[in-house]
Amino acid sequence: MSKFTLPKLPHFTWVPPFRKQSSQRFQGPVTALDLDGVVLRMVQAAPRGNGVAYTRFAAQRLELAAEADRSDPNALGAALARALVQADLKPGPVVMGVPRAQVVLRTLCLPVLDDLRQLASMVHFQIAKDLPFRLDDAVIDFKVHRQVTPPVTTRTDGSNKSDAPAESVAPAKLEVLVAAVRRDVVEFYQQMAEAAGIKLVKLGLLPYANARCLEACRAADDHQPIALISLRPDEVNIDVMAEQALLFSRGAPVKASEEPSGGPNLDSTGAVPNLSLTEPNTPGDAFADAATIEVVRSLHGYSGMDRQNPVSKIVVTGATGLEKAVVERLSRRVTAPCTVLDIAAALELTGDAIPHAPGALSTIGLALGVFDEAGLPFDFLNPKRPAVQRDLRRIRILAGIGAGIVGLLAVLTFRQYLINRRLQILHTVEAELAEAKTKQPTYLKMIRQATTVTDWIQGGRNWLEHYAHLSALLPPAEEIYITSFSVNGSGGMHVSLQARSGEILAKLDQQLRAAGYSSKPLPITPGADRFGYEFRSSVELIAPDKMKVDLTKQKTPGRPADDASLDPTVMKKGGA
Repeated sequence: MSKFTLPKLPHFTWVPPFRKQSSQRFQGPVTALDLDGVVLRMVQAAPRGNGVAYTRFAAQRLELAAEADRSDPNALGAALARALVQADLKPGPVVMGVPRAQVVLRTLCLPVLDDLRQLASMVHFQIAKDLPFRLDDAVIDFKVHRQVTPPVTTRTDGSNKSDAPAESVAPAKLEVLVAAVRRDVVEFYQQMAEAAGIKLVKLGLLPYANARCLEACRAADDHQPIALISLRPDEVNIDVMAEQALLFSRGAPVKASEEPSGGPNLDSTGAVPNLSLTEPNTPGDAFADAATIEVVRSLHGYSGMDRQNPVSKIVVTGATGLEKAVVERLSRRVTAPCTVLDIAAALELTGDAIPHAPGALSTIGLALGVFDEAGLPFDFLNPKRPAVQRDLRRIRILAGIGAGIVGLLAVLTFRQYLINRRLQILHTVEAELAEAKTKQPTYLKMIRQATTVTDWIQGGRNWLEHYAHLSALLPPAEEIYITSFSVNGSGGMHVSLQARSGEILAKLDQQLRAAGYSSKPLPITPGADRFGYEFRSSVELIAPDKMKVDLTKQKTPGRPADDASLDPTVMKKGGA
């Protein structure tokens, strides 16, 4: 394990005034993976104080069948999983990078904005004109390079009488590097990671990973642009950068050799040792010549774009074994000094990391970028997103519709609540009505009795006193008894009698008149009952208003000796 402590270097040459998006910083180990042809290069690093500690370097050949399709993420993911098992590496969070050939890079000059989302919206609007594919199919991220202030122009207006010069100041601009990749490329890496069983947390840009590693190696002595030539078995990458700002980037496909069906022969570090320069016209000689031509062509292209900032230095890196040959050829064709970048010495790597360092430029840069304060400048899994464009008219319409629906639901809910309350009252009343119907006969009887009592009270007479008075005037029960007693509305009393003989009934009329009643005797008719009373009659009595009844002076006849009318046993049998 080797450790390299980084100095505090600025991530931006100029920090814009807008608020940065928060980046995820990892506290544990992170594994950086890079597919270098048929070689999987792995670097595992973890934060240590103010620096980064490299805990593992490894390179493993991917076991792919001759007929395997490298564009199939599932097949490539299975090979990646087998390589991790062979390397005895169990990665946690994984970061990978997209090569330059799959990315569209453009530099835009935009107005200075205070809001990062508004700047992202402008970036999406401007880059849509230059994309070779639809904007909806693109994943776009960007990095602010610097603020450009145009020079002040001074002019003298001839029409003005004053000789003082007039100055015009152009507004400042932001120089923004935009990277766009097709969405299916991002999905390819996600599916490959899922097939390999690893957790892909970030997907960066390999040229910027190279720039980050080059900055850590302190290869540039000043702020002048430096060209980094990265040799791979199947391509050559040319990146011109200054202070981690990518000024130019190009990838050119160049085959290192004709691979056999199983792929090139690799050593334990993932290098290709079968390329040789001992004889002319060897595959290594052809590769070095082709790589040199592509580098010179790219440098001429950069010088035509930016003549004011020429390349001050060229460094070559890679694990092909042809880096020195390319440096020798470049030294004869360009004026800038050319050297091979010794990553192990620059980062003070020791032990097993030294042989893996030449091919680990991109993986080291990815690992360093993850642990930077600002994070990776480009992350296609979590790009800087533009502000959501809101259609206020549509929002108002939808809000009105939503409010109407809510109001309607509230009205329907309240209506249902009132209906439920009324139904509850209805059920209660129906239950009371059903119970009242069962007691209706009792209620009718009570009403009739109450009516009778009310009539008696309204008549102004105490008819019960008259009933008691008549009981005292009548002969004993052995001779006569009352079968019914009623009062009519005119104040008359109707008394029905049952007597032993007609003479008793005849004498009764005289007794009632003597007591003060006005009587209207009815005919005496025979009518025997079961007790031996042979005659019956009815008498209409009218009590004068001045008649006073004094029950204290009345003496009622005594009850017969065999009277059992109050015996409970007899009463239960009907009073017989």
